[in-house]
Amino acid sequence: MKTPRLLIAAEVDRAARTILAADFKEDTQIKPCNDPRHGDYQSNVAMVYGKTLSRNPRELAAILVQSIGETNIFHLPEIAGPGFINFRLRTAFCTQAINEAFVQGRFGIEPVAKPQTVVFDYSGPNIAKEMHLGHIRSTILGDALSRVSRYLGHNVITDNHLGDWGTQFGKILVGYKQHGDPERLKSEPVLYLEELYQKIHAASMTDPTILDQARAELVKLQQGDRENLDLWSQFVDFSLVELNKIYKRLGVHFDYTLGESFFRDQLDGVVQELLDHGIARTSEGAICAFFDNDPQLQDKPFLIKKSDEGFLYGTTDLAALQYRIKEWKADRIVYVTDGRQQLHFQQLFAVAHKWGISTDLEHVWFGTILGEDKKPIKSREGKPIKLRELLDEAELRAQAIIDEKRPELPELQRREIARIVGIGALKYADLAQNRNLDYVFNWNKLIAFEGNTAPYLQNGYVRIQSIVRKRPPTDHLKGPITLVEDPEVALGKKMLEFGDVLELVAIENRPHFLCVYLYELATLFHKFYEFCPVLKSEGQIRLSRLALCAMVADCLKTGLLLLGIEVLEEM
Repeated sequence: MKTPRLLIAAEVDRAARTILAADFKEDTQIKPCNDPRHGDYQSNVAMVYGKTLSRNPRELAAILVQSIGETNIFHLPEIAGPGFINFRLRTAFCTQAINEAFVQGRFGIEPVAKPQTVVFDYSGPNIAKEMHLGHIRSTILGDALSRVSRYLGHNVITDNHLGDWGTQFGKILVGYKQHGDPERLKSEPVLYLEELYQKIHAASMTDPTILDQARAELVKLQQGDRENLDLWSQFVDFSLVELNKIYKRLGVHFDYTLGESFFRDQLDGVVQELLDHGIARTSEGAICAFFDNDPQLQDKPFLIKKSDEGFLYGTTDLAALQYRIKEWKADRIVYVTDGRQQLHFQQLFAVAHKWGISTDLEHVWFGTILGEDKKPIKSREGKPIKLRELLDEAELRAQAIIDEKRPELPELQRREIARIVGIGALKYADLAQNRNLDYVFNWNKLIAFEGNTAPYLQNGYVRIQSIVRKRPPTDHLKGPITLVEDPEVALGKKMLEFGDVLELVAIENRPHFLCVYLYELATLFHKFYEFCPVLKSEGQIRLSRLALCAMVADCLKTGLLLLGIEVLEEM
């Protein structure tokens, strides 16, 4: 089913093509009006072409409006400001469209006509190091984007590109051989291995012989020494068990977990291929890719092999890129990392382009989580906050609220509600931000039951489900839906935007658009419920409003699940 935005765009395109002829480039942008008092949708086509063709925008808008006219979709468009064209949907059209979407299912959203194979690379923690606060943004952002793309009909592959092969293992091997405790390795592997690394790293700062030992152990590992490979394999396996506990709590699943080690046998071949194609060359004993014709990168060579024969993240990323295209037939690869890696991915994509790779490559980067002092948030000891501790605190804070509000519920039920509310609040607080901006972390705001928060949306869903459960036994939820009163018309119109919002999220890689939409939908529902009685209405009106309630609840639930946030039937 085509959304109102697409139907309006088709009418605008038709008129613009007639009036502008060869000058029209079919790039019409139709967006919802910021203020519904001015209309439902808005086009700036007259302003765009007025500027490029040196024509008065308002005069051009008037000609376009005359050509567009009024249709069974919208009333006669209105001209506003410097040349905006505003459209107001007809209630009869909205009623018909909402019923079609209700009957069709999936809110009328059809799978994309040309699905792509999209690979999402996110999270990517290091083995033998605890996940910290910084990992949450990549993990939940990548998860939400992959969920939305999959819902729209794309073939989605998620890959957790672990840091499981590198120089840190030389120091860990030295530490374990000197202070090895197999029981601690099994019981708390990540914490234990991180302690070993820190101990040997600190010792190597004052004793050069320890650093030499670490380098020797690393070389043995890289050359396939059986003892070191066996130990390394244990480090990875036990660490994965701990990492997966975190992912389970977050509700995050990966299709593949191909760490750096998976590609280690391919690195020499990648470097040689880049040398053969003239993309890389030797410089001071190292091998780098150069960008002589790129003003932005010409003084920033991309190091792919060190003078000591060691490889780097970039080398592994190139091997992984080659693998994903060859084995998975990727049409698009999306990397989700923090903004500090922007240069790395600019270089990676530039090398890929010179290598002849035409796959769409995107770096979805994000800002920093700040404390109340507007500085990167740290623990009281000045260290990065461990992710497991953050999740624990989210659940404990939610538990305190639920215990106060619903003391009559069984303890296990209160604990489960606290888990869903706490983790959901934490995830939503991050996803609701424009990802490119830093944001201040505030427990009181994120776990509040009012405002643009997950608890507010979860509670809205619970309220609607309660209404639906209280209906008379003979009342069905099959509709039809009739939009008459202004609040229910506004709610119906908002429901018709859902498909457009998901498409925008997928195109822009910005889940906060979905968060804004869900908050606005929930707010409109509360206005509807205040002015349009549901259970106290009678006959067909009650059946219509019950069906609308059920559809809104389904939309809230679907939207939250696409963000990776669970809902509750009772709170």
